[in-house]
Amino acid sequence: MDGVHIHLLITHLPIFGSILGGLVLAHGIGTKSYQTIIAAYYVIIVSSIGAVVAYLTGEGAEKAVEDIQGVAKNTIGQHEDFALYALVALIVAGLISLLGLYLVIKKSSMANTVAWLTLFAAIISFGLVARTGYLGGQIRHTEISSGSIIQNK
Repeated sequence: MDGVHIHLLITHLPIFGSILGGLVLAHGIGTKSYQTIIAAYYVIIVSSIGAVVAYLTGEGAEKAVEDIQGVAKNTIGQHEDFALYALVALIVAGLISLLGLYLVIKKSSMANTVAWLTLFAAIISFGLVARTGYLGGQIRHTEISSGSIIQNK
């Protein structure tokens, strides 16, 4: 397995992990279950680590596909540019989750506020990473490009 395979495999983790972590966190906040909130923090932290791995393996994936016929270099550029925003957002969400985890364990009065802040960061992160994944999918999956129409004959 090389960097391209790792990139393609790991890119789904930040997408699904950020939304799953956010949903679990919302449930934990709603039920006031600190065990559930802790579980959500772990999911978001793992998602942010996955985003770092996906970003670091992206350059190798780009080199593998940039010379393939039908691959638009501008699409690769858009994906790469947007990936940086998603990476930063998920790192921030992961760091806030680490803080939240610490505050829950210490039974701090700030734990609830940080949980809400983490939920907001997870939602923003999901939007950015989902858009990044969509742009990445357009690199090789031309059937999802906005300009293509599939016609049955």
